[in-house]
Amino acid sequence: MYYIMFNRKIASAILNSKKSILLLGPRQVGKSTLIRSCNPEMKINLSSQREFLDFTSNPDELESRIKTKKPKTILIDEIQRVPSLLNTIQVIIDEYENAPKFYLTGSSARKLRRGQANLLPGRLSVYYLSSLILEELGSEEVDIKTLLAYGTMPGVLNEQKIGDKEKLLRDYAGIYLKEEIQAEALAKNIEGFSRFFKVVAANACDFLDLSKLCSQAQIKRATGIRYFEILEDTLILEKVHAFAKSERKRLIQHPKYFFFDVGIWNGILGNYAASDDRIGVLFEHFIYNQISNLAKAKDEEFKISSYRTEHGAEVDFIVETKKDTFAIEVKASKNIGIHDLKGFESFREFYGKKFSPMVIYMGEKEKEIANIPILPWKKALKIF
Repeated sequence: MYYIMFNRKIASAILNSKKSILLLGPRQVGKSTLIRSCNPEMKINLSSQREFLDFTSNPDELESRIKTKKPKTILIDEIQRVPSLLNTIQVIIDEYENAPKFYLTGSSARKLRRGQANLLPGRLSVYYLSSLILEELGSEEVDIKTLLAYGTMPGVLNEQKIGDKEKLLRDYAGIYLKEEIQAEALAKNIEGFSRFFKVVAANACDFLDLSKLCSQAQIKRATGIRYFEILEDTLILEKVHAFAKSERKRLIQHPKYFFFDVGIWNGILGNYAASDDRIGVLFEHFIYNQISNLAKAKDEEFKISSYRTEHGAEVDFIVETKKDTFAIEVKASKNIGIHDLKGFESFREFYGKKFSPMVIYMGEKEKEIANIPILPWKKALKIF
């Protein structure tokens, strides 16, 4: 099979960094492929059971290899499997003359935080990688219905047959539960975690109600809180907090949550159809993924929140960047009317500052209604 090598926007920052690198991201988003393109002189893959045993049984294994081979650059894949290695890496960076540059990859911030080195502040530049953004797809001639069905995971996009795409996405949840959760002992009750995982998927894109999720999964609320944190720490889910003028208010309102890739979400649900009853939430999920991934690709902080009042006025996303605040309505329809703009007026009264409103829609022509831009999704994503 011909395999497309996607050009990742963050690659130049990683290659040109004078510090060692920690690249975090969910499984199968291309972390290893990206780092291998930097041509590291030594490669260590901790997902290999042999390598894992070598490094867990011998604390001096890394230093021994470095003294023997004297590499200038080292890739260590799946560093979260042996978080104590961060302590050794810290010693090497601090004390070795002409210390090598490390490229570390990981899929679980939870496991890494358990390592005493605490991500080596000041010694590592931390970057995040997720599914592909529009700019990385290599062509703007993409079918939105296909993207809504299968997402933008590199491996999925490289599969030519629909059945192969669906199998890869369908298998992802099982591999995640087996290799990330069970093998790493993140949850003692894998059956309960699996039930909770599927309930969470069934309610994604909605406002988080942990009591309801725990009831449906038949687990205690305290357990559900811990399980949800695991899903966040393993980078499968991202929260979108409610917008407020202060951080305190932002935290006491129910957040929404999204999977890192709309195709993965569909795979968990076993439903890839962009049908009339699903297309709205699929398009919202996809646009969130694109904006969130764009921030990671640019290594910039975008604060993404949602706006909803007790009276029902809503704006899907409030995106705060260094330069501007955007209020965004996402509409799967190709026909936008004045009734689709009601949330902007409510937000304008609440916010009281200048902001840039826009509607992102599935149509192909740029429009304007009541001084609010109505933008095709491809054009809108280029603004950030």
